[in-house]
Amino acid sequence: MNSRGARGLYFEQFEIDMEITSQGRTITEADISAFAGLSGDYNQLHTDEIYASDATFGQRVAHGLLVISIVSGLAGQTGFMERTVIAFREIPRWKFSHPVFIGDTITVVIKVTKTKKMSQLNGGAVTFSLDVYNQNNSVVQHGQWVMLIKSQM
Repeated sequence: MNSRGARGLYFEQFEIDMEITSQGRTITEADISAFAGLSGDYNQLHTDEIYASDATFGQRVAHGLLVISIVSGLAGQTGFMERTVIAFREIPRWKFSHPVFIGDTITVVIKVTKTKKMSQLNGGAVTFSLDVYNQNNSVVQHGQWVMLIKSQM
């Protein structure tokens, strides 16, 4: 399922192995500056071009948590949880596999791995596996999210 076919899905509509793919989003220097200001994380690996050029990756890298935040936005833009999400419940695991640089374009593939009915919430928990790809089709981050989704009934 692509992003255009996934508007406001209810708990009962999620099936194991269902996939939703986001649009791409290019990481900019402005993103990094804004996130540093918002979070207070001014680590030189993110904000100092001269320092970062002599560090491990040879250039500035985006904050890992900035990328997760953008992934959250990309997931939301697909529409699959539009007006049906109750809450973002947890991130049981997450891995930062490769750096994301200024100018990289990321896309997220979201796959349903588990569903659990929760009648007391009039919905259920849906576990998603997420793979975040850069423009070279390399997985830069991946993990799991659990969302609480409204029931149709």
